[in-house]
Amino acid sequence: MEYVYAGLLLHYAKKEINEENLEKIFKAIGAEYDINRIKMYAAALKEINIDEAIKAASPITVAPTTAPAATPTTAKEEKKEEKKEEKVSEEELAAGLSSLFG
Repeated sequence: MEYVYAGLLLHYAKKEINEENLEKIFKAIGAEYDINRIKMYAAALKEINIDEAIKAASPITVAPTTAPAATPTTAKEEKKEEKKEEKVSEEELAAGLSSLFG
């Protein structure tokens, strides 16, 4: 992904996207890079019109969440329900144990 970002940065700066400029970006930020990947990426981008590719890219849409946010009263009610469930399960456990011994 960092190679794509470097290419877009060069495009935005209206600089030629070539091996030398891509390598300069990676050296400037101190990131590790693979010179072979830079060569392949630079060669691949010579065939592509980046402006058209950006226009053709579909925008990412984020759907709004439909779940309501938990309110403090809802959280309290949930805690009460959990306590009730614990009491029921403890009573059932006691009844089960008494039937074993008695």
